[in-house]
Amino acid sequence: MGNGKAPEWLLPLALLAPAALFLTFFIAIPSVQALQLAFHSSSGSGSLEPFRRMVSDTRFLPALRNTLILIALIIPIQLVLALTMALIAQSRRRGAGFFLYVYAIPLAISELAAGLVWLAIFTERGYLNVILHGLGWIQRPVIFLSYERPLGILLAVVVAEAWRATAIVMVTLVAGLQMILGEYWEAAEVFGANLIQKIRYVVLPLLRPSLQAALIIRTLFAFQTFAVVVALGGGVLPVLASEAYNWYVGAHNPHVAAAYALVILVLSAITTGLYLRLLRVRPEELGR
Repeated sequence: MGNGKAPEWLLPLALLAPAALFLTFFIAIPSVQALQLAFHSSSGSGSLEPFRRMVSDTRFLPALRNTLILIALIIPIQLVLALTMALIAQSRRRGAGFFLYVYAIPLAISELAAGLVWLAIFTERGYLNVILHGLGWIQRPVIFLSYERPLGILLAVVVAEAWRATAIVMVTLVAGLQMILGEYWEAAEVFGANLIQKIRYVVLPLLRPSLQAALIIRTLFAFQTFAVVVALGGGVLPVLASEAYNWYVGAHNPHVAAAYALVILVLSAITTGLYLRLLRVRPEELGR
């Protein structure tokens, strides 16, 4: 202390301070405020009225169902695509590095921009209809996005989200693959393992920490999917995030909007707990 240097215990606190401030002001405080709004009525008194209005809303159950369906479809597709892309990018084949940069391009595109891009593809006079007509496969434009065909809108959202956000999972898996020692892969080759066996018995077990992190992050963001759904489906395909927005902006009712946000928070916490349990990583595995 006498030489004018700061004590060593201050260094960890200084490094953690920016993250702690960010979490406090942008996550903790808004979460507490949302919790207060969800359990108070418009008059300011404590009440469960926001939850009653939310549950009685005719769009609540469809929004909950659509959100869960989207997650059940998007997450497995993105996981398979991301693992395939990560293995290609991590391979020693010529051009593998180029593929890594190509796959990462959607990271620079916002969710709304991605929705507008795919709207230009799936719309009645979009690129997909132009290509199909040019190939002679259709005689008249196919209406992919219609209120009469909510399944088409759902599949369009899945495709758009798979294109937009798979790169997030891929980057995490690439980082995990780089931590797997080449000796494991070579040992599998010595024992005559084929590619599928290498992935099943070598890559996936050693990649569990990265898979856990990637699935948690991607699922949390999937619960908040909003702009792509609105861009492609408008109000035809309600999800929890869009309903929270509609109640806050359209109905000017922050209390019901906060109730929707709390439902998203609870579902996110439940899925995170499932991932932590199913992909549990023992302490000795962290040192590999």
